[in-house]
Amino acid sequence: MPHMVIFYTANLERETNMSVLCRNLADTMLTITDEENKSVFPKGGTRVLAFPAPHFAIADGGAAGRAANTHLGAASGDPGDYAFVYLNVRMGKGRSSETHKKVGNALTAATQLHFEKIFNQRHIGITFQIDESPEIFNTINSNIHPLFSSPKS
Repeated sequence: MPHMVIFYTANLERETNMSVLCRNLADTMLTITDEENKSVFPKGGTRVLAFPAPHFAIADGGAAGRAANTHLGAASGDPGDYAFVYLNVRMGKGRSSETHKKVGNALTAATQLHFEKIFNQRHIGITFQIDESPEIFNTINSNIHPLFSSPKS
């Protein structure tokens, strides 16, 4: 059940390829191992989904950025416009705090690498969180998982 959901301001659509970010984050998730060197995320269950927010309001609407008279914003073509990205990973229960930290560090690094150029060109906020599922009700119907199962003898 490792699901990563990304919400982002639609003004980023013209500046980055979110499909590339999704693939990079999914690939990163698939490389992470726990203290016993076991994969943290199953291949068949790993999903990364990104959704633009066409309507948004961030902080003061860009007034502080304009008042600071920095170079940030000029390259985006919209000097008064802030951008925002929210990333959330939801994991099933049972992983150690060390594993949570390893996941967080790896995914944060991949995210920062993806947004490095944009971060240097405009005002942007990026928030990343990990949640554990309370699993009050959980059902999975998938024919993807068997693709990654070991063949039975």
